[in-house]
Amino acid sequence: MAEVTDADFAAEVIGSELPVLVEFTADWCPPCRQMAPVLSAVAAEEGERLKVVQLDVDTNPETTNAYKVLSMPTFMVFRGGEPVRSMVGARPKRRLLEEIAEAL
Repeated sequence: MAEVTDADFAAEVIGSELPVLVEFTADWCPPCRQMAPVLSAVAAEEGERLKVVQLDVDTNPETTNAYKVLSMPTFMVFRGGEPVRSMVGARPKRRLLEEIAEAL
């Protein structure tokens, strides 16, 4: 799964032609680690219509603060450069797909 940083967030997420699911994550966050296989599966299944990326909140405070992310993991769906959906906390793949389906 691709990682984005403060430096390339605008190009990779805001400028993406596809909708983008961003996971705001941290190495010290157990629920974030639980979500890794789920996000990999979502990326594999939905890769043609959805881009899935991770942003480490500890090394990218600019983007984290810009979107007022306080809890890990936070998921945001961006479409056309704008956040259209935000969800906090780990969840099963089926529920995550249901929640992002509206945004696609």
